[in-house]
Amino acid sequence: MQEIVKVGQENAQRIVVEKWRTIALLGEDSRVYSTPALLHDVEVTCHESIKRFQGEGDDSVGMSATVNHLAATPLGMWVDIVARVTAVAGRKVDFEFECRDASGVVANGVHSRFMVNMEKTAAQIKAKAEKYR
Repeated sequence: MQEIVKVGQENAQRIVVEKWRTIALLGEDSRVYSTPALLHDVEVTCHESIKRFQGEGDDSVGMSATVNHLAATPLGMWVDIVARVTAVAGRKVDFEFECRDASGVVANGVHSRFMVNMEKTAAQIKAKAEKYR
């Protein structure tokens, strides 16, 4: 692992709220960006933020997340997600994020990721699966 990730580093992406990202609790005509899909998009944004700094065979996995989903975003609208590194402690990287649509802030929160060696992690997952099947 390369220790190059810096506090303050940001990554952003714009997504369009497609149907698979929505939930229709209020009916088909009121589909909105679901919290699980929002968290998925935040996690991808954070992952991509640090991926370019990882060594050969390394990647990161999510450890924790706190999401404040503050406002609904209808199907078809865009959302900008900005994630900023707030702390780096060894292989743990902490982020703050904010999500905005055309009307303003729709979500914010924190997310932590942990740098792992993919081969070692895959072996651990395989061993666990074999043990508990």
